[in-house]
Amino acid sequence: MTAELPQADTDLEQLAAEAVAGDRIALDRLVEALQDGVYNLALRMLAHPQDAEDATQEILVKVMASLGTFRKESSLRTWVWRIAANHLLTTRRSRREAEALTFEALEQMLAAGLAADMPSPQRPDEALLEEEVKLGCTQAALTCLDRDHRLTFILADILELTGAEGAAALDIEPAAFRKRLSRARERLRDFMQRNCGLVNDDAPCRCRKQIGPCLHMSTIDPARLLYASQRRASSDRPEVRQQLDAIESVHRSVVVYREQPAFGASEALSERLKRLLDASP
Repeated sequence: MTAELPQADTDLEQLAAEAVAGDRIALDRLVEALQDGVYNLALRMLAHPQDAEDATQEILVKVMASLGTFRKESSLRTWVWRIAANHLLTTRRSRREAEALTFEALEQMLAAGLAADMPSPQRPDEALLEEEVKLGCTQAALTCLDRDHRLTFILADILELTGAEGAAALDIEPAAFRKRLSRARERLRDFMQRNCGLVNDDAPCRCRKQIGPCLHMSTIDPARLLYASQRRASSDRPEVRQQLDAIESVHRSVVVYREQPAFGASEALSERLKRLLDASP
């Protein structure tokens, strides 16, 4: 998964110029080109699809309203990331953030699930439920970071922006970006090294073992999966999973996040954005 938006920078900038000049088709195409990338960032940051959709709409409205101020001092891509980052750092807390989960609390929840010793239910959707547990748990761990460190980690290690691009998106010095990223990586790595069997073969937790406890506690709903059933904007990268065993354990926590799918904006959100554009003067 990369941070690359669906079109090259020059194509996006051409669309932006045409949109500013009043070309409605160019504006539609620009929104379509940006929406999946912005949604993917928002979902990683806010951890709930509905909150991410609301934030994506708000961010893209800001982008469209500010197109005339784009001066090409950076790429359009970096400019959009900066608007998105500013919005996500200051927006109201999402329903997941409101739970105020800490690494210690999450570790206790995982330990309680293992102690319950509930066998994985024999269901036809068991693989999907296991994927939901994995995505939900890794997202919960990400949410344990404060917003500054979480956003830095997402930009650098999930969306794979360069240090210069990430620093520009957050409007901080590259040295500050690297320091913040190092802290975020260390905190996630320490947690996952202690707990996550995907990262450390000797760690106690396995996603399959948590399916029963999660169903019992209603932390996942088979009829309404938050993550595993979403449309994926790009194909999975199974080669990353296959290479996981060959990677030093110190780097596995990053790989676990990178091998996850790039989530895309829903058709409902796309329609909402189209209606907004239709209603704009």
